[in-house]
Amino acid sequence: MPEITLSTPDGPMIVHLAEAAAPKGAIIVVQEAFGLTPHIRSVCDWLAAEGFTAAAPALFHRQPTQVFEYDDLQGAIPVMMTLDRAGIDSDLDAVQALLRELGFADGSIGLVGFCMGGSVALHAAATRPLGASVTFYGGGLAQGRFGFAPGVELAGRIAVPWLGLYGDLDQGIPIDDVEQVRATAAVLAVPTEVVRYADGQHGFNCDDRPAVYDAEIAADARRRTLEWFGTHLRG
Repeated sequence: MPEITLSTPDGPMIVHLAEAAAPKGAIIVVQEAFGLTPHIRSVCDWLAAEGFTAAAPALFHRQPTQVFEYDDLQGAIPVMMTLDRAGIDSDLDAVQALLRELGFADGSIGLVGFCMGGSVALHAAATRPLGASVTFYGGGLAQGRFGFAPGVELAGRIAVPWLGLYGDLDQGIPIDDVEQVRATAAVLAVPTEVVRYADGQHGFNCDDRPAVYDAEIAADARRRTLEWFGTHLRG
């Protein structure tokens, strides 16, 4: 699948684009803390095989090093922390504009994010014109990241159908925070759902990380993701 380069106010940004043969919609895939990794590219390719054109932007494009090994969290975190709301929103604007050019209306565009991208997905559900959004183990629920409001506050502002997928063994996301998000979002008119996996660790979907990957949980989470987008994206 091709890489393309988009212009942003802060310079060129690589996007991994996987086009479906007969698309049912389009999905913006937001990276984990390690960058636009082979795993994130594989998520795009999986979505395309399931009938959704998918585009993953390299949000670290402002930095000299944009992809990190999974054992280099100390290298990845300082780069991740250079991100801010204005830059992230600008990058998402560029990708959404690309998808519009490919013929997708906002209501047929979804967003799914992993790890730090999961935080972006909740922010996007509260702020962007999308058809639906899905969070995989996104932190920042009690204390906001990147200039976003805390997730427990964003939960009360969700404006598009949002699905949150969390693992109870995730040491960075307390269960109480997840339950506060669930309770806050549950009273909204827009569809929301929070799913907790009792044996899920942070990164349970990443099959490139054997220490945390759980094939059974990942399969269920991916099934729910496809059903969520299939139900809520509209052309």
